[in-house]
Amino acid sequence: QVQLVESGGGLVQPGGSLRLSCAASGSIYSLNAMAWYRQAPGKQREMVAAITNSGITNYADSVKGRFTISRSIPKNTVSLQMNSLKPEDTAVYFCAASARIGTPSRPSDYGYWGQGTQVTVSS
Repeated sequence: QVQLVESGGGLVQPGGSLRLSCAASGSIYSLNAMAWYRQAPGKQREMVAAITNSGITNYADSVKGRFTISRSIPKNTVSLQMNSLKPEDTAVYFCAASARIGTPSRPSDYGYWGQGTQVTVSS
């Protein structure tokens, strides 16, 4: 089993920045990819960014150039730096982890999920 705990959400004005962090514990040796997903009210959960053990990253088109995912394997953490935030970025953000080989991209590829942290972008 793997446990994921997110931190860093909050309220920020449009154009501002936030940094989300996720700490993994448990059977972390089995993990390959880690990712951030988000879910806004009334919408499906969508992948924001993902990163594999080899450092391959993948971003949603809507966040390219604004968000950066990074990972520290020794510290068992993954972070999401969010810049130039927009009201449409408002959502609950979830940390997810996958043992699947390759570049998992679907929610069903991720077997472990955190509880989520709220990000609200509003003036």
